[in-house]
Amino acid sequence: MRALVLLVLPVLLVCLSVGCLAQKPRPCTSPPLLTGSLSVSTQNEKLGAFAKYTYDALEQRIRLWEFGSYNNKTFHLDVLLLYKYGVMYKINYRNQTCCKKHLHRGFHPLAVPQDASLLGQAVLGSSSGPGQGVLVNTWTGQLHMRNTTVKYMSTVTEFGCVPVTTLVHSSRDGWMITSFFNNVMGLSDPQHLIPPRFCDDAKLEEEEGEEPATFYSFF
Repeated sequence: MRALVLLVLPVLLVCLSVGCLAQKPRPCTSPPLLTGSLSVSTQNEKLGAFAKYTYDALEQRIRLWEFGSYNNKTFHLDVLLLYKYGVMYKINYRNQTCCKKHLHRGFHPLAVPQDASLLGQAVLGSSSGPGQGVLVNTWTGQLHMRNTTVKYMSTVTEFGCVPVTTLVHSSRDGWMITSFFNNVMGLSDPQHLIPPRFCDDAKLEEEEGEEPATFYSFF
């Protein structure tokens, strides 16, 4: 009997370990404080841009320094989005000017929706040795945005739920892909999420015309 217990116990331990490791991935929420860079491009080639970002889900704030091309016209964008106050600041440090506009969209944290479907799990890089790859999960589903429904695919790291890529499909632009890189958990400079002093006297303005479909368009 003792020999049987000694034989069964290791098998149970192995089964329990494999069971824990083989748990099905679940939808997750990204870290509430992130700093990093991203690129954005659309299938119809109207938009191609790079940006640095600072993201604060706790206070619902996003800062973007973005440059790129939209409809064959180059643009530079420095925006501070303050969702709690419903305002957006467009900042120009060179001219020391600031435009303050209504922010009509609600804040949506970086997260995999709870009703998302898992497409699969993969290793970016190599799984041959420790530290040579990153385990990621890819999810898909539909979102209701701007009075329409769009398809999405989102890839995040298995550990930490750090965003890697997000694809959103719309009838106007086709697929829009956002790729995140150089992500750091935390705020490199909290002052980036506070309007500069020359914005103190800025008055609310009404939006005019079509703006580039940038990263923040989907928040």
